[in-house]
Amino acid sequence: MTDLEESAGRGRGAEDRGTLEHLLSVVGAGAVELHTAPEGLRTSVTGVHVLDALEPVIRPRELLLAVGVDPRSAHAVDVVRRAGEAGAAGVVFGPGRPEPAARALQTAAQECGTAVLFRTAWCTWAQLVGVLRAGLASAGVPPMAATSGVRLGDLDSLADAVAALVGGSVTIEDTESRVLAYSSTEENVDEMRRLTILGRRVPPWRVAAMREAGFFQALWGAGDVLHRPAHGQDPERLVGAVRAGGEALGSIWVAAVAGRPLSPNASETLRAAARAAAAHLLHHRTHSSDSRLVEDAARALLEDRGSVEVLAERASLPPREPCAVLAVGTGSGRHGDDDPSGLYGLLALHCAALGHRVVVVPAGGRILVLLGGLERDPGAAGGQVTRLGESLAEQLSVTIGTSVRVGLGDVVPGLAGAPESRRSAERTLQALIAAAGPRTVARSEDVADTVGILQVVDALREVALPPRTSVARLRAFDADHNGSCLVETLRAYLDHFGDVAAASRMLGVHSNSLRYRLRRITQVSGLDLDSPDARLLAQLQLRLDAEADGARS
Repeated sequence: MTDLEESAGRGRGAEDRGTLEHLLSVVGAGAVELHTAPEGLRTSVTGVHVLDALEPVIRPRELLLAVGVDPRSAHAVDVVRRAGEAGAAGVVFGPGRPEPAARALQTAAQECGTAVLFRTAWCTWAQLVGVLRAGLASAGVPPMAATSGVRLGDLDSLADAVAALVGGSVTIEDTESRVLAYSSTEENVDEMRRLTILGRRVPPWRVAAMREAGFFQALWGAGDVLHRPAHGQDPERLVGAVRAGGEALGSIWVAAVAGRPLSPNASETLRAAARAAAAHLLHHRTHSSDSRLVEDAARALLEDRGSVEVLAERASLPPREPCAVLAVGTGSGRHGDDDPSGLYGLLALHCAALGHRVVVVPAGGRILVLLGGLERDPGAAGGQVTRLGESLAEQLSVTIGTSVRVGLGDVVPGLAGAPESRRSAERTLQALIAAAGPRTVARSEDVADTVGILQVVDALREVALPPRTSVARLRAFDADHNGSCLVETLRAYLDHFGDVAAASRMLGVHSNSLRYRLRRITQVSGLDLDSPDARLLAQLQLRLDAEADGARS
């Protein structure tokens, strides 16, 4: 196993890669849209089958493509029920989700336990068959090179990751020799690479020459890495075809740079990269540009600068029905601390599986989920939000292997109130992460005290404290005396409400040692530990200093 394959395999077991979740995350929203998945996204998918009216065979664990079946008809409901009885993974209907037919299909799906999906308008049935089969074929190769930080569909990062492993420059192309991505360039690039990158495609005369020489026939038919030795000013090159499910998706080119030879195992690495790249190229091909427009509109609205009407039209969300925002994160919550890409592709899928229409928006080290069309009754709407948050926290934590926390925003009457709901969701998520306790899902009122202290600390950041406070003296003393830990001791003592025994256990010292340190704290800083005002100021300043230290680290 090469470095690329090994890194791609971390974070998700092989048993998770033949599931509905994996298939939809690879295929992307540009080809098929999930309507409901009553049995969850871990449903096994082993193949794709087109429904034939003359031979109505339905196979277990396969996706049934209901070509020619009107989703508004009673026949569609019957197909869903028969698919459920046969154990099919799901049924895919043609474009659109007409109401109330969509509700009838959802009810039937929930009764029989099979998923219902819709083909997008810009993907034909013929294209969908190829895309789904390619997606299933890619299940044998993990979709993300986790340790290289490659997000699914991020071809530029993939090119850089492969370049670092092979010791050369990398270009990723589609089947028409158009450049999809390239690695960061060096100064001494060869002329062909320069022309290809500038033109965003291989020069036509070069394509014609390779076609005449039978190069493309060899590339798409060989299924292995081809080697082109250096010739004149052209450096040594390797090229590997990216294929899945019998379909050619593109190619990866590697060129030596500045006369340096490629790494000794470059061919083996490229072979592995071509297998790992199938999911990336497939996702890139099928990711809808329309979904990006929806995301942009939602981001603008959540930032209090967008149009309710534009978002409602693009996302098919009801503008004047109750909605709420959920803030989802995994780490410290500071901007840029955590890469949320592992969650981004999963959130919309899990929400759809639970019957919700949402818009998912990345926002720094967290992800925002705008949930629309809630119940009119405030209590019922709040229950919907809570159930969704709890389900997301539980399912996503299992899927990505780390604790996921969800801040539930306040339910607001319509999309115009989404920015307000977003602010409450983000404050709640921040409080959940700051508390670092067992709770993973909360509303703002559940963590009001933590939210309050965080707001107080935020406000105090702009306050200029006197330069010689007790805490400032202790920090200066610790800095001047190697091994001194008076600031740490004071923090533990105050955090444990003056309980010497508990603070001693936390610090790992004897109670008498702690009492000695407390006397030194008084001597060095003049801090009056019996004064409530002095203790309050000390705790606030310690909190401010700790956050400042964390921001600098």
